[in-house]
Amino acid sequence: MRQRYIFTYLVLLVIQIIFCALLNLTQYVVLCFLPVMILSLPITHSTPRLLLIAFLTGLAVDFFTNGVLGLTVCALLPVAFTRNSLIRLVFGTELLSRQEDISIHKQGPAKVLLAILLATSLFFLIYIPVDCAGTRPAGFMALRMLLSIALSTPVSYYAAGVLAPREADRWR
Repeated sequence: MRQRYIFTYLVLLVIQIIFCALLNLTQYVVLCFLPVMILSLPITHSTPRLLLIAFLTGLAVDFFTNGVLGLTVCALLPVAFTRNSLIRLVFGTELLSRQEDISIHKQGPAKVLLAILLATSLFFLIYIPVDCAGTRPAGFMALRMLLSIALSTPVSYYAAGVLAPREADRWR
């Protein structure tokens, strides 16, 4: 199961790189499902390990796209750092104490969607202002943030379903 998860994570990372490099929708929208990839990492990972994975993931996206090197890293590290707090906030302490991975089937679509929305919002709350770096007005940044969150959340929900552990695989 671990090899399948790593393979799926890497495939989604390549898809994210392709989206960033080749699919510029408009200047108002950024499509990103990296926060849900960090959120969906196994619960057993420690915070330093999460930060390392987030750093390497963000650096790979920044390196292989036309973005500023470190921009995605800057926005993804706080998502990794606050992941356990976000899980406690949305799902309660039970998920962490049982060391159970996040699953749409077990936790329910509403809670998973709320966690994705919070993680994506945190990501874009940092990414958009740093990307604009004082060159765009606040109204533009707010509109870009809202549109990016609105587009990225459903895509992230689908990615969470792809990354979620299969119930049949759990008992093998």
